[in-house]
Amino acid sequence: MRTSKLFCALPDYISTPDSMAIDRYGNLVLSCPNFADEGSSGCVVKIDKSGKVTKWFDVPVHPETGKARNMGIAFDDDWNVYLCDNQGWSEKPELLYKGRIIKITVDDSGKISRTAVVAKNMEHPNGIRIKDGSMYVTNSYMHPVRRSDGKLTSGVYRFALDDENIDIKNDLSDKNLFASFVTQNPDCQYGVDGIVFDSRGNLYIGNFGDGEVYRITFKSDGTLKSNVSFAKDPKQLQTTDGMIFDAEGNLYIADFSANAIGKVDPGGKVERIAQSPDCTGLEGGLDQPGEPIIWNGRIIASCFDLVTGPGKVNTAHEMPATLAEVSL
Repeated sequence: MRTSKLFCALPDYISTPDSMAIDRYGNLVLSCPNFADEGSSGCVVKIDKSGKVTKWFDVPVHPETGKARNMGIAFDDDWNVYLCDNQGWSEKPELLYKGRIIKITVDDSGKISRTAVVAKNMEHPNGIRIKDGSMYVTNSYMHPVRRSDGKLTSGVYRFALDDENIDIKNDLSDKNLFASFVTQNPDCQYGVDGIVFDSRGNLYIGNFGDGEVYRITFKSDGTLKSNVSFAKDPKQLQTTDGMIFDAEGNLYIADFSANAIGKVDPGGKVERIAQSPDCTGLEGGLDQPGEPIIWNGRIIASCFDLVTGPGKVNTAHEMPATLAEVSL
């Protein structure tokens, strides 16, 4: 088992770090929804190789809520920023179905020249990846879609990079719904979350509550060919949040509930490679990891450090927020 260590403590305007990407200059870019501080809003920061954190920009707020709650982040080939604005993450009734996918054109200094709403009225947009002119988004809840057994349906949506103002119904009639999933675990009814492509162009999706990874393959015309289970081992992987591949085809997964990082080899074998007890993060622990990324030869993990309750190692939110690192 590898031992994590502190990569950096984040400034006090960040209470909840989440998703990450790498910009054109090799900086680590961190999306911060800041759910832990209801009075604040979401921002995006840059982190250089020395660990220095600089705010890049405040995310344009939702016109009805006055806040941004940006989680998943991705760049296109022109370095536009795409964000999953997960307004309803807290499940407060007044915030449900206000989630957005937004596209932001922003310069190096943080000046925003254009913001476009790609999709609106999503219940729980979470993770995002871009490939071949399309973006793929995990929508972790689709509340109107309840089976007779009461289990949760969630889905992966696909949008074109130039789509705007698509009204999402959050049900199986949505034309942009690419694949749907059912979470079987009755004790953790939370749906698809982590999302990543492998080097061959296959798409991998983590069903959070089941701790299961699915592999989606594509037909030559881009339509769905197959959607099958790729990896599952409850003793080694409890939940599947953010995911990233290394150059050898190993998949690293943030095991949010277990304060752990899991590794899945190309054959689908699951191994827990790092784990922390309940902690503050400042001592270097994995304080409820939300997403890993491979950056400069190491795994960097954002510490979400907010959700408590049954099945969660985390028992409280503490400041400052932190990022942890684990060796490759």
